[in-house]
Amino acid sequence: MSDQRVDLQSLVPTEAINANTQGIDLLPTEGILKLINEEDQRVALAIQSVIPQIAQVVDKVVTAFSEGGRLFYVGAGTSGRLGVLDASECPPTFGVDPTLVQGIIAGGDLALRNAVEGAEDSTEAGEKAILDAGITSKDVVIGISASGGASFVVGAVKASQNRGAFTGAITCHPQGALAQTADIAMVAEVGPEVIAGSTRMKAGTAQKLILNMITTGAMIAWGKTYRNLMVDLKPSNKKLQDRSIRIVATLANTSAEEAQKALQITQGRVKPAVVMLARQVSFEKAQALLQYHHGKLRGVLEEED
Repeated sequence: MSDQRVDLQSLVPTEAINANTQGIDLLPTEGILKLINEEDQRVALAIQSVIPQIAQVVDKVVTAFSEGGRLFYVGAGTSGRLGVLDASECPPTFGVDPTLVQGIIAGGDLALRNAVEGAEDSTEAGEKAILDAGITSKDVVIGISASGGASFVVGAVKASQNRGAFTGAITCHPQGALAQTADIAMVAEVGPEVIAGSTRMKAGTAQKLILNMITTGAMIAWGKTYRNLMVDLKPSNKKLQDRSIRIVATLANTSAEEAQKALQITQGRVKPAVVMLARQVSFEKAQALLQYHHGKLRGVLEEED
């Protein structure tokens, strides 16, 4: 029998054994949770070091949006689900078309709820997903893979580059294939997981935080917020309708009743409602002012008469 031993130092970071948690199964419940929490606190610091790379990606996304391009996330398993989640939250939060930010997951929609065995291992499937999405040189494609080794994701990124798209990577492995392939790699080195290989934990948290930063940063730069308010949200439910009224009333310095009346005229659109009330103009004039300022509310409200 061979006496070869596994070289733990050679494992990719996401598969390594965490020395801090090797006795976690001996702890009481509160002790387990404290250890998890201590490890989670490393995530934000790991992301802090790659903010310059994230900023470069955000700028590329803003340029793409301004020129009629789109943003795509490509991932497998947890990484893919997080990409789809972030994409799906953009329309109600920022009032954008559902095609502007899209998530592609290995195994298709079935993989959102169920593990699709082997889906992440097909380079050809990743390439086909990019062809099916009609990726062009105007688009930005970001691959998401904790280990950086998912063939589906790497294949998709390479196919995107072949079509002229700018590519990014969200990963936890600086030497992984994904980080080495993408134009810009955002590498969150969060260290070994609490449970070895369970990348839905620290790696997944890091991915979610970076995804938040990319879309939120891009939407702010693109004029989809004013101050820190969602002035382009779609009031698709009671909570968002109430939020719209509060935003309009706050920014126009008026009553909730007046804000609601203005929103009825604008069919729920916050920006023109604010302009109507703040500048005392008609709906048509409010739309014209917003168009002149490229949809940015700050430009309209700070414009001198």
